[in-house]
Amino acid sequence: MSNRNPQLEVSFRPAPRPPRLSDHVAEELLESIASGALQPGDRLPSERVLSDQFGVSRTVVREAIRSLSARGVLEARPGSGLVVSKLDPSSLTTLLTLFLESGVLRYDDVHEVREAIESRMTGLAAARRTEEDLAALRAALAALAEALESGDVEAASHADVEFHRTIARATHNELFVMMLDSISDVLLEVRRQTLTEPTRLGMVVPAHERIVRAIEAGDPVPARGAMEEHLQDSFSAWRRPT
Repeated sequence: MSNRNPQLEVSFRPAPRPPRLSDHVAEELLESIASGALQPGDRLPSERVLSDQFGVSRTVVREAIRSLSARGVLEARPGSGLVVSKLDPSSLTTLLTLFLESGVLRYDDVHEVREAIESRMTGLAAARRTEEDLAALRAALAALAEALESGDVEAASHADVEFHRTIARATHNELFVMMLDSISDVLLEVRRQTLTEPTRLGMVVPAHERIVRAIEAGDPVPARGAMEEHLQDSFSAWRRPT
């Protein structure tokens, strides 16, 4: 008979904690802004009204409002109370990040938009790049290759994000940079997952090299094609069962 005590060899993960009520209220308010029900400049209902509508205490409402205000989504105006902020580049980034963290947006949604944006972006970069842009792009590629060679997934993930950001800057349209920055957190997390696949590591640098060569050639069509192929491969790697 074995003297083994099974309790000593079994471990359990902590049970997931339910979201706080204030987080739920904040997410509902964010969804109202995303749907257009609340527009920039609109005044928020009073704490009492929100408390009644959500069926929570005013303290919970106050915490949700404080959280959104700290992120620039809401702002206090003298004589108007709390209003929905007008979106500048920083608040747009904050808002999209909040949507992604709350699950309002899925990565599948992000990928569809990213594919459309980055394909067009890379074509424009090929048409508009300067010698300075090309030098920056080669440096970004070298940094990515060095990070991958060292096996530092975190550094490689950041270097990959910066590579795509360098292409955005080569368009000389700041809106492309802003749009990439707005989803940089979720893209960084995706890279952290996909860059750990041994079978894919040898494909990353060659894929980026093809993009660089196409941009250097100054032909938008193959540049767009190289980026589309790379993004589809990245998306497939992310969807691949582990």
